[in-house]
Parts: sequence; C-alpha cells; structure tokens
Amino acid sequence: MRALWRGLPAKRHEVGWEPGLVVPAADGSPLITDHYFPRAQGDFPTLLVRSPYGRGLPWSPQYGLLFAEQGFHVVLQSCRGTGGSGGAFDLWRNEPADGQATVSWLREQPWFNGTLGTVGPSYLGYVQWALAADPPPELKAMVVQVGLHDPYALFHAGGAPRLENALAVGVGMTYQHQGLGPFVKATLRLQRRLRDITTAQPLRGAYVSGLGCAIPWLDDVMAHPDATDPFWRGASLAGSAETAETTGPAETAETAETAERLNVPTALITGWHDALVDQTFEQYGRLRRAGCRTALLVGPWTHTSALQQGWPEVFAESLAWLRAHLYADPSGLRPTAVRVHVGGENTWRDLDDWPPTAAATSWYPIPGGHLTRQAPADSTPVTAFRYDPADPTPSLGGPLLSRTAGPQDNGTLEARGDVLTFTGPALTEPVDILGPVSARLSISTDTGHADVFTRLCEVDPQGRSVNVCDGFSPLRTAGDAPSRVTVPMSATAHRFPAGHRIRWQISGGAHPRFARNPGTGESPLDATTFTPVHITLHTDSALVLPSSPAQPED
Repeated sequence: MRALWRGLPAKRHEVGWEPGLVVPAADGSPLITDHYFPRAQGDFPTLLVRSPYGRGLPWSPQYGLLFAEQGFHVVLQSCRGTGGSGGAFDLWRNEPADGQATVSWLREQPWFNGTLGTVGPSYLGYVQWALAADPPPELKAMVVQVGLHDPYALFHAGGAPRLENALAVGVGMTYQHQGLGPFVKATLRLQRRLRDITTAQPLRGAYVSGLGCAIPWLDDVMAHPDATDPFWRGASLAGSAETAETTGPAETAETAETAERLNVPTALITGWHDALVDQTFEQYGRLRRAGCRTALLVGPWTHTSALQQGWPEVFAESLAWLRAHLYADPSGLRPTAVRVHVGGENTWRDLDDWPPTAAATSWYPIPGGHLTRQAPADSTPVTAFRYDPADPTPSLGGPLLSRTAGPQDNGTLEARGDVLTFTGPALTEPVDILGPVSARLSISTDTGHADVFTRLCEVDPQGRSVNVCDGFSPLRTAGDAPSRVTVPMSATAHRFPAGHRIRWQISGGAHPRFARNPGTGESPLDATTFTPVHITLHTDSALVLPSSPAQPED
C-alpha cells in the first residue's frame, strides 16, 4: 500500500488481529466480525465498519490495518447473509437493528472505551446512516465516502431503470463477499454478456445469464419503479421532511423527527463522477440545515477511483475528521467546511459552503447548432431528431459504477444523428461554473413517450468535446404542443479556459446506463415492441449554468 499510495502517514502502532468473532444480531443471527487493534497499552476509540462485500481485499488493508495503525480499534463486520454471517441479505430492512445489536456487543468488550466512530464507502455509508437514524450515545463521528442513503435513486431515475447500476450492484452484492476470485470471474462474465442482457426483449429477468443466478432482492427493487410505492417505505435514510413527495404523512413525520436527531459530526466525501454524488450533496444540505457539524470533500473521482487513485486524499480527510472528534485533536482539519477539485485547471479550492453564491446564466439553442445568451421571443422549433430504441443512443462516461465512468471524449457520440449539440463561441476569458447545473427543456414528440438525456461538455481549441456533468428524465407529451421539463444535471466545479467553448448535448437516452424507452408507454422491463420517436426541441429551452468570471490563480 505504501508503495502504491505515496503520502500515507507513518504508522503509529503495530497491529493485532482477532478474526472470525461472532456478534449476535437482535434475532440471534451470527454476524461474523474481525477485530483489528493497536498493539499498545492505553485506551483507543473504536471504528465500526459494516460491509456486505466481505472482509478481505480491499477492506482488510484499507480500513482494518491502516486505521488500526493510527490508533483505533477497527471492528470490520459482514452484513447478514454475506461473508459467512447468518440470515438472509436484504437491501435495507435489517441494517438499523443489526447496527444497534453490534453496538450492544461492543459495550460488553473490555477494550471498548465508549467512544465510537464509523467510516466506509458506498453501501458501507448506508449502514452508517441506518445507525445514525437512532444514534447510540457512544457515536461521536461518521465519515461517509461516496455513500448511499436512497436505494430507490440508485436503481431508478423518475421511473426509468438505471440498468447499468442495477447490474453492477447485483454482481457486487452477490459475489464480492465470496472473495476476489469469484468476484472477478462474475464481473468478466457480466462484461461478456452485457450487450445480450441489456438488449433482451423483454428485459425483465435477462440478467440471470450474466450474473449466474436469480437475485430476489434485485428482482424486487426493479419491479417497483414508482418512488411512492409502499415497497420503498423506510428505504431512504434522507432523514428530513423534504421526502414528503415520496412518502406518506406518517413516514414524513418520522423522517422529520430523524432530522432533529442529526447531531453526529459527519464528513462527506465524493467525486464529481461518482454515481452517488447527488446523494452526497443532498446529505450535506440537510446536515447543514439541521445545524450538524459537517465537512464536504469533492474530488476528480469516480465511485471506484476515489478508493484507488484518490485514496491518499480520502484517507487523510477521513483520518483528520476521526482524530478531531474521537481524540479531540483538530490539528488536521482544514479551516473551511468545503473543499472541491476544480476541473479545467486541476486545482483544489476551499469554500465556506456549498453551493457557493453564483448568478444563474442561461444559454439558448439556435438553428445551426449554436448557443446564445440572447433569450428567444417565442417557442418555435429549433431542430428535431429521431430516437430509435432498436439502435439506442449509447452511454459514454459520466457518473457510473463501472470502469467506463468519468470524463470521456464525446466525439464519436456527438457524430450520431440522434445526438444534438449546441456550442457557444470561444470564450474571451475564463469562466468558472460552480454549483448545480440544469436544463429547461421545451420538447414535443410524435408518440407522447420519450426520455431526454442532457449533458454539459467542454470543447477545447482542437474540437475535442469532454463531458462535465449530465442529467436524465422521462418525458410525456400530448399532441403537438411542447411539454416543459426541468432536468437537474448534477453539479460541478469547472473552469472553462479562454479559447474553449461551452457545449450543450441533448439526446433521447443513454444506454445501457438507462434502460431504453420503448416509445409506447409500456414498462421498459416488459416491452417487446419498440417504436421510434421523433423529438423536437423548441427555442424556449435553456441550459442554466451557475457561472461567474474566473478567480485569479494564486
């Protein structure tokens, strides 16, 4: 590890290991647990790391060894139904009770000094939020890295299946806890069969050939595309009354009560191309509104590269936060609440809050593929394209769970006839885009059923177009009149240098990131008939950017 990641801190202690401990869940199911500890005299705080991905690589070295070296007991536990733990795995229903049962077990351990923190990425973040929904008094700090709190939003986008996410989560949850060999074998099998799976008619159940078995919980989550379905009750740990649109009155009151209990200092870490980046921004906002002490780090990472190339920064941020709140040693904390990596200039910027104050600037499409700042006087057609689900517009880069995530050259994609691009003039001075990006779309269709995918790109002087951020939304239209929809396109911190251009890309999908829209109104999972759709963009559409003149470089 030290050869791979330069800049890791020198170890403070040698590390001991107690593998295979049995922690009883509330229902008696055995939760298999490994204990890492400093080989030294004295009291040390404890970190709880609960994972459905096993307790081997990378969890053992990155979380067990590294944090124990720095003076923490680390309790690394397999969630029920994984890694040898008893019971059956469920995507969310067991985590609050199992986390509380583990804390009860900790209280009985002679080495537990009553000071507890949690740390971990992805689903290891979800189990942290589950524990924090009713935080035990010992819980003094949390570090949620590229974390999940809303399973619905991981698998669906306004009712449209996030197909690539579903397959990636399915293979990870099913095989990673079995060990590196089975996981690699399953991942390669999925890659070989990905096209056949994602183009199957019908789509439902087609994943079995790629994942090697039926996965009941995956069938369940994909069979419920409506966020208001009672199936999802209790799944989201957003913890605020803001979830009122997708919950009933009783659950709204419950989540509002949870928001009032948000008092555990929490550090949030994500990457601009993390598939869960928007969930991190949501959590940051609700923690700040609740008056909870929090910090936010956003790097140039994907969901996986944050724990690989980004690990030195991620570990340093995590360690500083845990030492500050479990050891009362704030010496490693930065002076501001927020640090973001600014693309386009490859620098870090410290901010007091997120998003920073910025003026909303609108760019409008005009014939010829141009962008203009001049607002239109009417809503007339600009141009149109044909989306054919039999030849779906492919996905390319962006916030994915897979290895193809991140910024990519969009030239091949933009050469397709079913992708619109509108490009602004060469900038005469640098422009900073810091904050949420969105698109206001005015669109008509000939079938009434379509999706829209919209992306912000940077075009350099050589014409290379690279994605910055994007968004997706199903769309329903009636008759010839355009329908209007605002599509959130995530957020960014990006500098467009002088001489570069802003580009707005619009298409009818991004497959297999999202399941293709059949154009008939039928469920994408069950459709066997596909109808091409003609999509017309109107002049009163706009790309909305939180832009400001670039700050002088230090």
